[in-house]
Amino acid sequence: MIKVLIADKNFLTRVGLELLVGELKGFDLVPSVCGDKEDLISQLTISKPNLLIADFVSLGITIDELKSLTKKFNRTRFLVISEGHSKKEMLAILDTGITSFLLKMCDRSEILEAINSSIKGEKFICGKIVSSLSASPEIVVNNSFIKSLNCDGIAVTERETDVIRGIAEGLSNKMIADKFQLSTHTVNTHRKNIMAKLGVNNTAGIVMFAVKNQLLETNFDLNS
Repeated sequence: MIKVLIADKNFLTRVGLELLVGELKGFDLVPSVCGDKEDLISQLTISKPNLLIADFVSLGITIDELKSLTKKFNRTRFLVISEGHSKKEMLAILDTGITSFLLKMCDRSEILEAINSSIKGEKFICGKIVSSLSASPEIVVNNSFIKSLNCDGIAVTERETDVIRGIAEGLSNKMIADKFQLSTHTVNTHRKNIMAKLGVNNTAGIVMFAVKNQLLETNFDLNS
């Protein structure tokens, strides 16, 4: 069984994540944390979870303290789910050693993608974070976390390019379907075909393809 620890002071978020993880086969929830840093350290030490899903800000944990925790509990995958941050803070969070990073506005499918990717040791960063960073005119990213989400360029159709751009802009499947007058089923099919063609298994890979191939306005420097 894959042991999962959820740490979040917000009751609704914590319970929502508990319900979501509780539906997954092969996953075992250990007692959640809703206190502070010391409570989290205690539960990490006792439970030794495979995956920690945490809003470290709600627990009063600083970015520097988060970095220390990832080093101390290096056998645990860290999936951070938090509210919005400044671009500078997001880059600092990505450099703490976490496995994956989501915002609380992410939908169910993206959270599940992040959980599955994190368990495999794959880095996952939600499209909204990448889009936010890539749209910044003042930041050129030279970040090992983001650069590791690479994928090689490959030929895609015009409609697939539309779908890729929509995903990279943080649009849901329904929003993409409405924008291009498609059914959600067709968008889902395009999404699966795109992932197979690019050789990626999550949204992050699609977003990085969009960034590398300049499908978004961006100053990302993935090669420096």
